[in-house]
Amino acid sequence: MMLIVKNIRVCYGQAVAISDISLEVYEGEIVSVIGSNGAGKTTLVNTISGLIHPLEGTIEYNKERIDRLPAHEILKRGIAQVPEGRKLFGKLSIYDNLLLGAYLLNSNEKISQLLEKVYKLFPILLERKNQLAETLSGGEQQMLAIARALMSEPKFMIFDEPSLGLMPVLVTEVAKTIKKMHDSGYTILLIEQNVQEALKLANRAYVIQTGKTILNGTNDELMNSELVKKAYLGM
Repeated sequence: MMLIVKNIRVCYGQAVAISDISLEVYEGEIVSVIGSNGAGKTTLVNTISGLIHPLEGTIEYNKERIDRLPAHEILKRGIAQVPEGRKLFGKLSIYDNLLLGAYLLNSNEKISQLLEKVYKLFPILLERKNQLAETLSGGEQQMLAIARALMSEPKFMIFDEPSLGLMPVLVTEVAKTIKKMHDSGYTILLIEQNVQEALKLANRAYVIQTGKTILNGTNDELMNSELVKKAYLGM
């Protein structure tokens, strides 16, 4: 077991964002979390990443409790987030955004190796490395956000709504990229409103609603779930 989230509760002041979410991710899996707006998906991502700390419950990564660690310590342990909305530094170049992704590394040789790796995955980023991030298309910005996360040399990747705001053809390209990354050895937690795409990619999935885990199973089990069909697939 690589990640265990157990009965976490998260609040913003008096407002409860997550009341009781649990999930598990085995090494080598793609696990999806699906749910509507306001279900607590992004709060879950930020809690695992250390940007927020739960009031109750525990989070373990590789058998170590991480729910009280600051975000940079969680990143050091190999968990990287590709955030919702991409959160790029728009006034900086592609190259500078990538270097910021590697800010915890102190080996120029390692940084050069990682740059070579991400440029191989996304050749357009090499072609335009001096271009400002804010001038890229939505699809190119998503490539840069993924590449920036890869520059921290993670083992576990969290994608928060990677298809948000993208044209259907680009959604397919992002899905192919996630699949390629999984095939090359990354363990992936995928947070996604596009339920069909999420279930196609995943080994297993969890459904969360109003801050609670209400259902989990294999992708086939959830595709055939009456609740999922009715609430998320319009069937």
